[in-house]
Amino acid sequence: MADLSRRELLGGVLAGSVAHSTVLASDRAETTSEAQVQPLLIIDTNLHLFQWPFRRLPYDTVQALVEKLQAMGIEKAWGGSFEGLLHRDIAGVNQRLAQACVEFGKNRLIPFGTVNPALPDWEDDIRRCHEEHHMPGIRLYPNYHDFTLADPRFQRLLSIAHERGLLVQICVSMEDQRTQHPKLHVPDVDLSPLPLTMQDSKHTQVILLNYKPTNAGLNRLIKVPGIYFDTGRVEGTSGISKLVRAVPEGRVVFGTHAPFFIYESALIKVEESALTEREKLALMAENAQRLLQPST
Repeated sequence: MADLSRRELLGGVLAGSVAHSTVLASDRAETTSEAQVQPLLIIDTNLHLFQWPFRRLPYDTVQALVEKLQAMGIEKAWGGSFEGLLHRDIAGVNQRLAQACVEFGKNRLIPFGTVNPALPDWEDDIRRCHEEHHMPGIRLYPNYHDFTLADPRFQRLLSIAHERGLLVQICVSMEDQRTQHPKLHVPDVDLSPLPLTMQDSKHTQVILLNYKPTNAGLNRLIKVPGIYFDTGRVEGTSGISKLVRAVPEGRVVFGTHAPFFIYESALIKVEESALTEREKLALMAENAQRLLQPST
């Protein structure tokens, strides 16, 4: 019976993701008690295109991934590139990402270019992301690119991103250390320097992708107004609701870490979470939309 219940739940999640969400009109207007039906928008803020370097994943071609987004009812997806982890030609990585989003995305894929401040001319990579590819943000992999969040280059990067109105996404983790290639052990990013580093970049908006919340770490991070969190690595059916209520309003966004993780699991976690309808709408799309407003 447990397996059947799970299948039935998954069917409901998939149906709901492409159908509608009922929101009481009293949430939006006090003058009427009639229910209004609004489209359930879903924005995935944590997606990667192309192939994971260490094994093949389902949906690791752009066409297959876009078809999966459509099947799951994902309205928009913010996509980085798996190539950005190990390639040194970052300009080429971002060019291919931008082209793929235009060719296959049909306005569904929003590219977030890689920047590696440990490489020469990284400032020009930011310029290209902004001026040539018209990306709304950039994505960083400090643990793969061998720089820390106390590095002066990172602080300089935050300043440039703020000047250009770009969001900054930091991938805290890409893979559980227990399953990593024996010649490439990559620990999670050390976030402890981030609050101090961001003191001089108060207006920069930084989204932590694949952050696994801990009480002490989260309490330090939420004191910084510009730090946001995605749900990619949040565990348990109660994990998302706990995070949403522990963090100041509007600072948690839906992220799946697809195709490394599967979409069905991410949607089930949200569906099983004890979120109000208002909290769910904010998590699934509205908070992400608000983040993009300054750069559009």
